[in-house]
Amino acid sequence: MKYRIDDAEKAPAYLQLYRQVREDIVGEIYPYNSKLPSKRTIAAEVGVSTVTVEHAYALLCEEGYVEARERSGYFIIFRTNDGFVASTEKGGLRLHSFYSHENSAAAEFPFSVLAKTMRRVMSDLGETILEKSPNVGCPELRDEISRYLARSRGIDADPGQIIIGSGSEYLYGLIVELLGRDRKYAIEAPSYKKIEQVYRASDVQFEMLPLGTDGLESAALWASDADILHVSPYRSFPSGVSASASKRHEYIGWAGKGDRYIVEDDFESEFSVSKKPEETLFSHSSKDNVIYMNTFSKTISPALRVGYMVLPKHLVSVFAEKLGFYSCTVPTYIQFVLAELISNGDFERHINRVRRQKRKENMGEK
Repeated sequence: MKYRIDDAEKAPAYLQLYRQVREDIVGEIYPYNSKLPSKRTIAAEVGVSTVTVEHAYALLCEEGYVEARERSGYFIIFRTNDGFVASTEKGGLRLHSFYSHENSAAAEFPFSVLAKTMRRVMSDLGETILEKSPNVGCPELRDEISRYLARSRGIDADPGQIIIGSGSEYLYGLIVELLGRDRKYAIEAPSYKKIEQVYRASDVQFEMLPLGTDGLESAALWASDADILHVSPYRSFPSGVSASASKRHEYIGWAGKGDRYIVEDDFESEFSVSKKPEETLFSHSSKDNVIYMNTFSKTISPALRVGYMVLPKHLVSVFAEKLGFYSCTVPTYIQFVLAELISNGDFERHINRVRRQKRKENMGEK
């Protein structure tokens, strides 16, 4: 068996093992419905404890690559060729009436921390905060976002690929201008209302693709003649549906056919209760055709209308040529505050606190 743990790597052993087994599943070394080696077998051959293997297998279960069958072991439920993955849930969409796209008491950022940071930035930078931001956003914030995405989301993106804007709706409009009004867009049904409203206001052709229990219905996706797929893989609003591992790879496969793009709207995924951050389409695609989007509206405050998108490398120069004249719509002062919150660790400490709290709440419900 080829699995090995690199002691020099910062990632814990269970994460290293998880990634290696996942690669073999995606590469069909373990085909659909086959059985993974037992925890004892892996532990003995790799030289780790069965607890380490159990943690790795638990992550694979959480993300929809495998399922545990009582007294039988762990079996592969990931399929690369289609999105028809067996679901343990009966019925249609899982609707979460408690889910709000804008507010959550559990996710409130500590006001005292925010206020202290704002005062410090104002004191330290003085009149610098009144200077005009570069059109794509301040380099301080783009640098911090780049580092944050690398260490927390597995996204390897140069700061030059990052564009700062005042919230998702503004960035949706930029994407239309960037990719073109002559293209056809596809969005989830149901989806966040403002996505549909922006595309309608932009006078572009778009279609609604129905959601199933694990993501977009495969038949509708592959029958679509859209050029751009706009999806929220994690807890799409208002349905609460998260795309399974198979479905995410299906999206990537769909986008790999011809000159297609994916707009990955990754709203709120930082607050996943999983033991590791949710996988992103951007980090898994090898085609350089995913535009990743996120916002600070949920992680800090809806009052901070600040979002960002990460462009594929080949679109950076295209953006500069077509849209580089647009001024950044986020005040320089707010960008410096966000950069400081990420740099000093307050941002990620808040995210980790909320995730721990949500995991405790989930365990209490079981």
